Amino acid sequence: MHDDRALIEARLARVLTERIRPALYPHSVPLEVAAWVAPGEPVPVAEGLAASHSPVAVGDSWGAPWATTWFKVTGRVPREWAGRTVEAVLDLGFDERMPGFQCEALVYAPDGSPVKGLNPRNQWVRVGAPVRGGERVEWHLEAASNPVILGVPPFRPTALGDPKTAGSAPLYRLARMDLAVFDTAVWELIQDLEVLGELMAELPVDAPRRWEVLGAVGRALDAVDLRDVGGSAEAARAELREVLAAPAAASAHRISAVGHAHIDSAWLWPLRETVRKVARTTANMTALLADEPEFVYAMSQAQQYAWIKEHRPEVYALVRQAVAEGRFVPAGGMWVESDTHMPGSEAMARQFVHGKRFFLEEFGIENDEVWLPDTFGFAAGLPGIIKAAGSKWLLTQKISWSRTNAFPHHTFRWEGIDGTRIFTHFPPVDTYNCRLSGAELAHAERNFRDKGAARHSLAPTGWGDGGGGTTREMIAKARRLRDLDGSPMVRWEKPADFFAAAQAEYPQAPVWVGELYLELHRGTLTSQARTKRGNRRSEQLLREAELWSATAAVLRHHPYPYAALDQLWKSVLLHQFHDILPGSSIAWVHREAERTYAAVAAELEEIIGAALGALAGGGSMELTANAAPHARSGIAAGALGVAATEGPEVRAVPRPGGGFTLDNGLLRIEVDARGLVVSAYDHDVDREAVAPGCAANLLQIHPDFPNRWDAWDVDAFYRNVVTDLTEADEVALRTASPSGATVRVTRSFGASHVTQDLTLARGQRRLDIATDVDWHESETFLKAAFPLDLHAERYAAETQFGHLYRPTHTNTSWEAAKFEVPAHRFVHAAEPGWGVALVNDCLYGHDLTRTVRDGDGGDHGTTTIVRLSLLRAPRFPDPETDQGLHHFRYALVPGAGIGDAVREGHRINLPERRLSGSGPVAPLVTVDDDATVVTAVKLADDTSGDVIVRLHEAHGGRATTTLTTAFGLSDALTTDLLERPTDDGPALERAGNTVRLALRPFQIVTLRLVRQGRAAA
Repeated sequence: MHDDRALIEARLARVLTERIRPALYPHSVPLEVAAWVAPGEPVPVAEGLAASHSPVAVGDSWGAPWATTWFKVTGRVPREWAGRTVEAVLDLGFDERMPGFQCEALVYAPDGSPVKGLNPRNQWVRVGAPVRGGERVEWHLEAASNPVILGVPPFRPTALGDPKTAGSAPLYRLARMDLAVFDTAVWELIQDLEVLGELMAELPVDAPRRWEVLGAVGRALDAVDLRDVGGSAEAARAELREVLAAPAAASAHRISAVGHAHIDSAWLWPLRETVRKVARTTANMTALLADEPEFVYAMSQAQQYAWIKEHRPEVYALVRQAVAEGRFVPAGGMWVESDTHMPGSEAMARQFVHGKRFFLEEFGIENDEVWLPDTFGFAAGLPGIIKAAGSKWLLTQKISWSRTNAFPHHTFRWEGIDGTRIFTHFPPVDTYNCRLSGAELAHAERNFRDKGAARHSLAPTGWGDGGGGTTREMIAKARRLRDLDGSPMVRWEKPADFFAAAQAEYPQAPVWVGELYLELHRGTLTSQARTKRGNRRSEQLLREAELWSATAAVLRHHPYPYAALDQLWKSVLLHQFHDILPGSSIAWVHREAERTYAAVAAELEEIIGAALGALAGGGSMELTANAAPHARSGIAAGALGVAATEGPEVRAVPRPGGGFTLDNGLLRIEVDARGLVVSAYDHDVDREAVAPGCAANLLQIHPDFPNRWDAWDVDAFYRNVVTDLTEADEVALRTASPSGATVRVTRSFGASHVTQDLTLARGQRRLDIATDVDWHESETFLKAAFPLDLHAERYAAETQFGHLYRPTHTNTSWEAAKFEVPAHRFVHAAEPGWGVALVNDCLYGHDLTRTVRDGDGGDHGTTTIVRLSLLRAPRFPDPETDQGLHHFRYALVPGAGIGDAVREGHRINLPERRLSGSGPVAPLVTVDDDATVVTAVKLADDTSGDVIVRLHEAHGGRATTTLTTAFGLSDALTTDLLERPTDDGPALERAGNTVRLALRPFQIVTLRLVRQGRAAA
């Protein structure tokens, strides 16, 4: 037999494109269209329906950037179409290559009920199957003219991301607005041929199955009458039935398809547009569920459900009904699909508290799986948080984007810093927008790294980001792929059903210990510094608001602001979404975030002020409130008291050659004429922290122009070029007193200006550095370097509820890829017995390298260089990223152990508050072990009046702690994060108002403390 494979494959491509697909709608008539442009922001549905519309026509332009146009579409079905299937084809000017990244619409019936969404891959509205003929049709389209930000070519700076600079020129042109006959036989033939054509392309050329399919396709194409495709479609399909009926091999890979539409809660569009993207998609999916009994759809992010509940209740009613029927699945159990590296301990916990509680209260559903397909890496403390929330499985996709090392597993157990193991799956299809194409399914089967031991994977299936979700074409493919020779077997399944089956199949899955580091998108630890500062500040203010409000409620009967705190937490959690907190959204998103953080801070300051006022009472005694989890200045954690001054007075003297020497008896700091720290001397152990011949607090700038993904990425070659900022405009002694001394250093470079205050305070073992930057650079990376005289094999970086260790070497590609890494409040490097910490109040990115000195002067020691990442200036997607004023506080802590790093990290983030009152106030709860850190003190969310205390072991060892309350204690229980009693916790020994418990390394414990006079919940 002659080899005519290429001939038939090319024939299939052309006939499908030029004859069969165009025959899908063999007859059409135009619809009448009128339009009304909403002034400003989107309007309520009733207003859009009632507006006065003006006639428009196909070919007319429409849609200024970010505008909303309400189209009214009317027509009548021709009587001669009686008995046929009829659809409206509504093409707003879509580019089918960009589902989710351009114009979209939600279709409403005249009564305001939602019908479905319109998207580039979903342009139809069904009229009837069959129609009677003569029906009048009318729809209203709420059309959003969202601009294309990520264009072709991508990553080009654009002014379209801010309505102030986007302009008003129309972006789109109406392409088609018709009623049309839908030829069901042609549509089914298209699906048959697409499935077989895609399957055929993935089979080995020498496989008999490929040639069987090829022959059937050739016969089907022979059966197609190109002049009457509709009339010959069934005959063509008959030629394909045998090859479509051939069952899959017993060893075929099994794929659980989960209908999905990954919708970023903000990214290349603002938050308000996500509300509408979710409404359009869920309207689509509820309609599809009604038509397709096998289909299962999963949607994560409780915030998105809450949005449509508030803003589109008519759509939410459809969602609630579909959830009740069991095939619309709330997934993930988090408030949003958040970043996991930068949210603090409590914030990460509250993502689960608010997400899971919403699903429980709204739908009675408890989520076992965590659904984070697009998050940019996963912090090592997350497994313990997942377990504490009552969940047990994790799904993500993003690690497949790593550029250096291929992750060795797709199904495994992930072990966190506390020893918790979470069953985890990375879909080998390597996308969270799967189309169930032959290429995707074949890739999943070939790529699956756990084959032989397991044979089951998951495929999130559907267009995301407003692309409309799963399509009827995807469902048709799944139907054909359920049991098809040569292909993996595809079933629609709920995420929980997949995980239960996968875990049962692979109970001893391999273990991966530590963080899941994404070898990409490292710049997100620094981009949009004001967003990151707003997040950190909000987290600390929320801690204070809960602590002081709970203390005031119990000790002074002050009203506890349950509702306000609930809403404030949700606002902060929303902004931890993985394209907001990481700084990878358009200008609109980040400018709005700044305003939101300012409003959050103002409201929290009011709550804190009211609670502290109730606690302090009237009086003129000068009091200090300490919200940090450790005592300081003689004031217990969570107490109000009179601050004590300890330690020798601070001396500040001019330094020979310029600059100043500051000394408080604990540390001697030398700042030279350049304003650089050339010595940080620890008196207690006669030890210098700064490496010989080096200078600390050295500001450095690098060119920063990654190959792609500007706001996201920092590429390793940025290090090849560096400029040290050593020229100072001024180095002056700003203040000098027995309680402290400050050296002010000012510098100018490029178009920017930096002012730094270097302060050594009485009794403190740290040098505080307050940095103000007026930043006007472009595509430039600003770092602060601290070369330390340390031979450190590894260093500690704080993460949620503890810290992890990373090596300082680059022995393997895995270590070398971590050239920019996350930390929270501290990094700590040490030799046995002595170390140095760097603590900060709003930074997340850093790098650490080491070098061996060349031996000048007989010194061959090791220099360990810790650098804090301060600012970037990428131009996409926000061309004005980080321009303007910024404020950072960080501190060098010589002689620090891990406990010191933990303590000073909290202190710099929770500064003392000064107020007047009648006298000291004891803390509501105390713990007697320094390694036990209390992360939250609050009243129970159920308004019972119980006190909730969350704590963890913070040093990485064992701790036995006695907790003492300032109130009568009738009972104490361990709970999960949702404050429900659990047996999965340490044994509690209660005696009077004390509770004694033992903690494992980094163990998280939540206690419900029942006050006297109340029964246990």
